[in-house]
Amino acid sequence: MTENYKILAKYIKDMSSETPDAETYMYVKDNIGRYQLGIDINSRAIKSRLIEVNTSIKFHDKEQNVKKSIFEFIYTSIVQIDENLKDKKILEKIVLVEVQKEIFPHIEKTLINLLHNSGYPAIKIEKRVNFEELYEKSFLKKYTV
Repeated sequence: MTENYKILAKYIKDMSSETPDAETYMYVKDNIGRYQLGIDINSRAIKSRLIEVNTSIKFHDKEQNVKKSIFEFIYTSIVQIDENLKDKKILEKIVLVEVQKEIFPHIEKTLINLLHNSGYPAIKIEKRVNFEELYEKSFLKKYTV
C-alpha cells in the first residue's frame, strides 16, 4: 500500500455542463475568466477498511449574473485503508490531502476536457491547488480556541 492507503478505483460519478442558450454562451465565452473553482470533499465508509471519497468540482461564476454556465462533476475514489491505521486524524488527512494530491491531475484533465467539449477551448488551469495548505488552514480554524 502507498503509505497507509491504496486507491483501488477512480471514476466520474456524475457530470454536468449547463449553458441555457446561445446568448449565454457568448457572454460566458467573454467572461469565463471570472469563473472560480470550488472543491468539496466528503467520504463515507463502504465496508471495513474501504472508503468512498467524493470530490465535487464546480467551476462557476459566483456573481449573480443571469447569463452564466455551470460546469460540475463528482470524481469518486474507492480507497482501501491499512488495517493497522487507527488514528482518525491521520485518516482525515489521507482523505483530504493525500488522496486529493494523487487524483487531482485526473480531475484537472477532466475539467479541461469538460470545458473544451462545452465550447471553451482557450481555458487553461494555471493555479495549482495546495491541499496541504488548505487542510492546515481548515484545521487551524476548526481547532483555534
